[in-house]
Amino acid sequence: MHDDLVSLLYSPHRELENRVFAALAEAGFDDVTPAQARVFQLIRRNGSRLTELAVAAHVTKQTAGFLVDQLERAGYVERTPDPTDARARLIRVAERGARAVPVGRAAVAQVEREWTAHLGQRRMAALRDALTRLREITDPYA
Repeated sequence: MHDDLVSLLYSPHRELENRVFAALAEAGFDDVTPAQARVFQLIRRNGSRLTELAVAAHVTKQTAGFLVDQLERAGYVERTPDPTDARARLIRVAERGARAVPVGRAAVAQVEREWTAHLGQRRMAALRDALTRLREITDPYA
């Protein structure tokens, strides 16, 4: 059993991700990749510019554009004019994406309930607090 930090962080993350993708596939959203999902989940409520998504996802603008193109072809996102800048476009969650969001959220909530039952309320709260504090120094765009 590996107890190094990489393994300790990776295994729960992978389990959570697998459960979300299984729930999405079961609900008919079986054409989303992990890379696409990482960009998709960063889209703000009122839309995001491509450059913002690239920075937040820690990928190049070209990579973000490629992933957004795929998501757009699959109907998960749409590009719309930015009302604050006529030259810019916003990426927004489209109807199909909006239908997928609650499926993913429900899967995450189920896993969180299971982990809370296993760890207890206090340890789960401590885990969330520790990860939130680590995010302050590992993800300045959060």
